[in-house]
Amino acid sequence: MAIGGLFYGEDGAGVLGQFQRNEYSRYSRDIRRRRGRVFVLTGTASMFRPAALRAVADGRGTSIPGQPGDVYDTAALTEENELTIALKSLGALMISPSRCSVVTDVMPTWRALWNQRLRWQRGALENLGAYGLRPTTFRYWAQQLGVGYGVIALGGYIALIVITVLAVNSWVWFPFWMGLGVVFAVERVVTVWAGGWRARVLAALLLPELVFATFLDVVYLKGVADILFGRRAGWTHVAHPPAAQTTDDGIAAVSHR
Repeated sequence: MAIGGLFYGEDGAGVLGQFQRNEYSRYSRDIRRRRGRVFVLTGTASMFRPAALRAVADGRGTSIPGQPGDVYDTAALTEENELTIALKSLGALMISPSRCSVVTDVMPTWRALWNQRLRWQRGALENLGAYGLRPTTFRYWAQQLGVGYGVIALGGYIALIVITVLAVNSWVWFPFWMGLGVVFAVERVVTVWAGGWRARVLAALLLPELVFATFLDVVYLKGVADILFGRRAGWTHVAHPPAAQTTDDGIAAVSHR
């Protein structure tokens, strides 16, 4: 009923862009290992059968949330996530073939990334709240529990490191933990190997990606807090300059993303 793709980050945006490209590479690698089974249809480029969209419109307000007759739930902050859950709830078959790759934009600034990820995190949580606990959402609930555990684990790790540094007079090297750190570093490099040498170097350094992960954890906590306190959510946009493209006829076309 629908076909998605594996998305990768566009070039540019310096180290911040590389953080995002590494993140997307790991996600695409996970989907390939799942043999194309869809987790979320990418908003960058997905294709739907007309029958699938008609089924969603007919199911709105009854078997799935939303206004009757609407394909998209306009109250959802993350429309691709919501539409994926809607189709799964209706029993639709979807796939993200490994050979179908698409390129998405990366956020050029930390502020833009904050706004984007806040919308993603809050939108995903609100979609789960709207659909409740059902067989099609169980995996998504498990993912959110995993993210929450990751936030606690990383926060505890950072706190433990700070306490250790403040409590001891000299640094003590433990072979076991050093070996575990090497294994972790290898895993980070292997999972972005296809991204080229820049991706591998950044992953091997470990600390920069831990800082990036901490940033994403803070965004997650902000999204949870906004939901708990009923703060209003909204869309934000990043302006991109028009990109000139050349068609097969040699005519330059302008693309607005």
